Amino acid sequence: MAEGLSPFEINIPKNTLDDLVGRLRRTRFAEDFGNEDWSFGVPGSYLRALVGYWVSQYDWRTQEAAMNRFGHYLAELDGVPIHVVQEPGHGPAPMPLILTHGWPWTFWDYEQLIGPLSDPAAFGADPSDAFDVIVPSLPGTAFSSPLRTEGIGVLATADLWLKLMRDTLGYDRFAAAGGDSGAFVTARLGHTYPDSIIGIHLNFPATATMGALSTVRPEDYSPEEQQYTAGLAHSRGTAAHMAVHVEDPQTLAWAMNDSPAGLAAWMVERRRNWSDCEGDVERRFTKDQLLTSVSLYWLTATFHTSVRFYAESFRTPWPLVHDRLPPIEVPTAVAVFPRELLRVPRRFMERQANLWRWTVMPRGGHFAPSEEPQLIVEDLRAFFRDLR
Repeated sequence: MAEGLSPFEINIPKNTLDDLVGRLRRTRFAEDFGNEDWSFGVPGSYLRALVGYWVSQYDWRTQEAAMNRFGHYLAELDGVPIHVVQEPGHGPAPMPLILTHGWPWTFWDYEQLIGPLSDPAAFGADPSDAFDVIVPSLPGTAFSSPLRTEGIGVLATADLWLKLMRDTLGYDRFAAAGGDSGAFVTARLGHTYPDSIIGIHLNFPATATMGALSTVRPEDYSPEEQQYTAGLAHSRGTAAHMAVHVEDPQTLAWAMNDSPAGLAAWMVERRRNWSDCEGDVERRFTKDQLLTSVSLYWLTATFHTSVRFYAESFRTPWPLVHDRLPPIEVPTAVAVFPRELLRVPRRFMERQANLWRWTVMPRGGHFAPSEEPQLIVEDLRAFFRDLR
């Protein structure tokens, strides 16, 4: 075990679990009508059923035991508490790989990637494709808490990840991958620290600066990509989501930290709206998967710091650290999922990064590692195979 890491076992106190059940049983549901199609948000019928399942059938201890099959550790980096899952690779020369989640993801969205990436032979694949898999929780999310340091957003997290990988875990060079805000952390690693990064894999089209996304040109789109501009209607709720998380995260937190049913409604609606589920969220995620994600936020009381990450990240511009082109010099792969919130043309990404691989996936949405884990695993293996 690396110096600076402390072993950690997830073990939520019983009184915390009892309090959750008590709050769920006392939920004061709002009246709802004319909303079975989700046109006004989460229907009362669905939320009542989900809360009923949470009270009577969901078993946190089963999920906790599954998480504890992997190695969990805690570190403190520049005064910021960081939780990390570390699974050593089984192969002749495992490549270190850090996987970064977004919101409302958690580290557990990578559950189905950790085994196949760390021990490919156990899943019928080539052991030479093994990775040392490192999955941290974003600062202020779940067990990376309590966060009481200001200014921790995308840029600061990329700096923390370098300290984690190089100074704490001892990797001189490493690979990085991520989705959602984790994709922006990954992109910043590739931009800021090219000497330390082997390559980056993105399942969201992140760039080194947020402003770059406004430079997409109409002529960048190939005939096959023209559908991208018309295919974003499914990303319902994105504008409201970004506005409140960036502008008023703490105001929203007072409600979410007091009502587990309200927290579930807010998070599950995003799973439904942004995944490749055709309006039926449980086609992609079981009730247990949905409630485990919500529980990780509730049981750690980290909604407030997890959403403050938006404000800390997106209220101010991100300066470039060099003016070389492309801004992301390290080899880059982009996995394009058809139901992602944002899809950009390949020509645009070629201006932003040293693009080695561009994979248009047959299915999947914003939560690709938990929606289509096998597609992500195969793409990660194929891309990094040429960089070993």
